Amino acid sequence: MPGDQDVAITTLPNGLRVVSERMNHAATVTLGVWISAGSRDEADDQHGLAHLLEHMAFKGTATRSARQIAEQIEAVGGDINAATSIEYTCYTARSLEEDLPLAVDILADILLNSSFANDELAREKGVILQEIAAVEDTPDDLVYDLFMARVFDGQPLGRAILGTPETLASFDADSIRRYLSQHYTGGRMVFAAAGAVDHGRLVDLVRKAFAPLAPGIVTDPKLSHRSRYTGGEVRRLARTDQSHLVMGFRGEPFTDGNHYPLQVLAMVMGGGLSSRLFQEVREARGLAYAIDAFHWAFTDTGVFGIGAGAAPKDVPELVRLCMHCLRDAGQTTSEEEVQRARAQMKVGLLGSLETPGGRLEQLARQVLTFGRVIPRHEVSARIDAVSAEQVRAAALTVLASPPTLSMVGPKIKSAELKLADLTASGAH
Repeated sequence: MPGDQDVAITTLPNGLRVVSERMNHAATVTLGVWISAGSRDEADDQHGLAHLLEHMAFKGTATRSARQIAEQIEAVGGDINAATSIEYTCYTARSLEEDLPLAVDILADILLNSSFANDELAREKGVILQEIAAVEDTPDDLVYDLFMARVFDGQPLGRAILGTPETLASFDADSIRRYLSQHYTGGRMVFAAAGAVDHGRLVDLVRKAFAPLAPGIVTDPKLSHRSRYTGGEVRRLARTDQSHLVMGFRGEPFTDGNHYPLQVLAMVMGGGLSSRLFQEVREARGLAYAIDAFHWAFTDTGVFGIGAGAAPKDVPELVRLCMHCLRDAGQTTSEEEVQRARAQMKVGLLGSLETPGGRLEQLARQVLTFGRVIPRHEVSARIDAVSAEQVRAAALTVLASPPTLSMVGPKIKSAELKLADLTASGAH
């Protein structure tokens, strides 16, 4: 497939890897720094610190105020952003090719020279408190946070990215600096760029800008502290018209390739208008407006699930129908369904790689995880290799694991909905 031959990777003396892909049709360059440290890398007393650090990076450095950071990149038509996930944190920018030196310099400045001023820290804590409150007020978001907390009970992988008001209040500038020095090291970082970029020029700019970066470690601690799927049930009462629910099972990590049948299974179950859940739950029964199946793969584990919202009176029937569809997928998934799911996956994958932003994220994450960029034809081949037999086996394996049920909404009698309904032998 076109484009993969334009990928180049260089490792700097401090361990920072620089990867880029020139996209000849692009007039802009999207660039960023990915760090193999997210919310799951926090100690118990650091819960929410990765996210707070991401916010504080834009609040001023030794040479730029928060306003100057924004004005300088926007003066050349560019933009800058950041995000914290469970396993990664990233800082990104976009600019014209001729303004690449400025974009690189700003990214280096916010990561190496942030000042963490007390007044800015206090304001940003207030902003994050509003984020936390917004999740609590959004049941279709909250139900997934509760789900992950139940799936990985008592483990960093299951904790909400935003932290809690109590942990947030305990953080100061020294807390942030300690976390920064521990995790933001050359061996755990990748600088990536895609679009109108020359690799040699990029390497020269990054080498100079990130020269002060400490080497640190290369080995990802996630691989030596594996998470454990626990399962169970959690219900949160809320005055809502709908009941929001997520049901789930143990999945597979993305590091060994065994997740592909589960990804295809998720597409067969809920990946489009022709999927089993859409046809049975919405079209045939009208039990939900939207229903989704997913497989979230992490470095060392994964989780397969189904999420939906329904009228409280319909929830027991909805759960039983979803489980019936999943059990049936373990027996009757056809080659035609799998072929359709594989095609949907490939279009989604390749479509996301047609923009510099989409390509940038894949470059960075693959180099962080695998030490290389996986060619598109290799990924497509792995998807094409998934058979109907493998998908059926994946469904049966999922059903054999302990179930998880998360719900937010009005009270539903336990007699009408039991965790046992989510087992392989539950009610049909």
